[in-house]
Amino acid sequence: MISLHTSPLDQPGTGDAGGMNVYVIELARRLAAQGTEVDIFTRATSSRLEPVVEAHDGVTVRHIHAGPFEGLTKAELPGQLCVFAREVLRTEAAQPAGHYDAVHSHYWLSGQVGALARDRWGVPLVHSMHTMAKVKNEALAEGDTPEPAARVIGEEQVVQAADLLIANTDLEAKQLINLYDADAGRVEVVHPGVDLTRFRPLERDVVRRELGLPLDADVLLFAGRIQPLKGPDVLLRAVAELLRRRPGLRERLVVPVVGGPSGSGLEHPDALATLADELGLDGVVRFVPPVAQDDLARWYAAATLVAVPSYNESFGLVAAEAQAAGTPVVAAAVGGLTTVVSHGHSGLLVDGHEAGAWADALDQVLSDPDLARRLRAGALLQASGFSWEATAQAMLAGYERARSLMKQEVLA
Repeated sequence: MISLHTSPLDQPGTGDAGGMNVYVIELARRLAAQGTEVDIFTRATSSRLEPVVEAHDGVTVRHIHAGPFEGLTKAELPGQLCVFAREVLRTEAAQPAGHYDAVHSHYWLSGQVGALARDRWGVPLVHSMHTMAKVKNEALAEGDTPEPAARVIGEEQVVQAADLLIANTDLEAKQLINLYDADAGRVEVVHPGVDLTRFRPLERDVVRRELGLPLDADVLLFAGRIQPLKGPDVLLRAVAELLRRRPGLRERLVVPVVGGPSGSGLEHPDALATLADELGLDGVVRFVPPVAQDDLARWYAAATLVAVPSYNESFGLVAAEAQAAGTPVVAAAVGGLTTVVSHGHSGLLVDGHEAGAWADALDQVLSDPDLARRLRAGALLQASGFSWEATAQAMLAGYERARSLMKQEVLA
């Protein structure tokens, strides 16, 4: 696997670390458990990192030196592709011939390197986009920065080079075909999974005591990177509107924001806190730095509901994980969230990002105990359909299909 711009060992929730990090390491672990060894190549971002780290049985993370350890933004990484690719090829050259059976690249930067490795090693390239520039640019959040033309071109090149493209949902598959002219016969839908042993229902009173939350509070949780794309401001504006309508809620309303600045949010790292002050949400909103996965599971379990107001999600791991904890989700009706969240069954989907519509949805869950109870039960059922074991099985079949497609191309 190639995950150039973010290491699967990084803490999700800040910088460039997020759902993709979780995806790469969890998939690799399950592939290894099913008998396929995985090497993950990523760019070293510190001189303190060991060149080779055994992350799990059968999973090795290789830190490649390409450019300065710190200070490079994601936009500057294309300038390091040649150095990174050279070191990946050099690592393979030290192995016995035929050491790798397939390359699975994650995000377009990795796909550029993967395409070169494919041709040099004679193995199939499987690529996961994770996010797509054309999709993001069609639904930009206010204040967000459009993806550059260089990324669009790079993505188009990877789509053409890959033997098989992995889409998280049917919608993403259609976007690859319609927006990037991908060959429909080379697109496979494989849903990401959830660690159902980690994200599970926990005793709410217990975890609330551990997290310092009032036992009788209405807890509306946001978890993720703080950037316009993820829409945390949408939740804050909706909460302000809800309190305008129902001032009495302030006594028991708590809105934890768990995560750190990322992407264009790094330009104004205090913008969300400033907005909270402007909206008069002091004492309601709590900012919590990124937490480890086990702690995140406790936050999900402690919440009354989890809000996912993103402007785009290729899947929506936060929504899936929250549902696995038995917590209803209120999410934007965009991208993969329309697959992950079953409207009226495991949560509510909101069209658009207008504060009034979001306040309506939040209030529905808070003011209707029967609905909240049904959504909690539905959330567990919905999440049970996503597991990393099933993802790994489907991916192994995809690798074999990619190998077959590559052979057909050679024979043609």
